[in-house]
Amino acid sequence: MSGADDVRDIALSLAGVVEIESEGFDFRVAGKGFVWSYPERQAGRPRVIRLDVAVLYVGEEAEKQALLKGEPELFFTTKAYDGWPLVMLRLDSVERARLEELITDAWRMRGGT
Repeated sequence: MSGADDVRDIALSLAGVVEIESEGFDFRVAGKGFVWSYPERQAGRPRVIRLDVAVLYVGEEAEKQALLKGEPELFFTTKAYDGWPLVMLRLDSVERARLEELITDAWRMRGGT
């Protein structure tokens, strides 16, 4: 299974990636975010940065829905992400090879070459 260190290793291995200073992890390519740690918000409580959950750019709503329906053990979303081409990924449930595929796809869609 995977974790924040795997996300960091994979993201930084890709060309043109910049890590933004944050409480967790936050990676950009061509000035656009493609994977970052999930900033969980609960009513009446301060935001908590979840290092066990990655937010991934997926490009379009159809892909988002396919991931959510096809692999609910890995992916989820919240109302705050409605209308955004983003999914949350449970890192402790994903194999490293699959994580690498997902991060690389997100990087490509955001301008990585």
